[in-house]
Amino acid sequence: MKHIIFIVLLGVSFSSFSQTKVGTVNNEYILSQMPELKDVEEKLTAYSAKLDSTIQVRYDEYRELVTNYSEKEESMNDIMKKMKQNEIIDLEEDLKKLQENSSQMLKLQQDEYLRPLYLKIGKAIEQIVQEEGFTQIFDENNSIIYIDPKFDITLKALEKMGIEVDEEADVIPEENPGN
Repeated sequence: MKHIIFIVLLGVSFSSFSQTKVGTVNNEYILSQMPELKDVEEKLTAYSAKLDSTIQVRYDEYRELVTNYSEKEESMNDIMKKMKQNEIIDLEEDLKKLQENSSQMLKLQQDEYLRPLYLKIGKAIEQIVQEEGFTQIFDENNSIIYIDPKFDITLKALEKMGIEVDEEADVIPEENPGN
């Protein structure tokens, strides 16, 4: 009897296991091998240089203002000194904001340039998934980037919680592999 139960359990586990096919992908490695990446890097370098030149212009204005203030400070009255000091402080703050914003802008630009490459990777992954029957794909960070919709239990969980979902509304966004 124990042998029969063992065989049944073994059969069930094999059938359960055979229903899913899991794969992994290293998006960053694929990205590093794409010839289009060189163009992206060149564009980012040019964009970064443009941002740096803008910062340099503002920094030169700041240095000129400070030098001018230092040279003429003794000949200024208190009101003029205070006005020039406020002008220097304002320019310092603008310079800090510009530096902070430039790194954020560079990151946004990088994301924009890389988006088509990741979409290309995603389409290749999607083709492989369809051709080879994968049910789940994980990336190098162990984040799931694709799951077969028939294994998604989101709607079932909502139902168990007593939450009604408008069937016509696109509640669950489609998985976009590679993003």
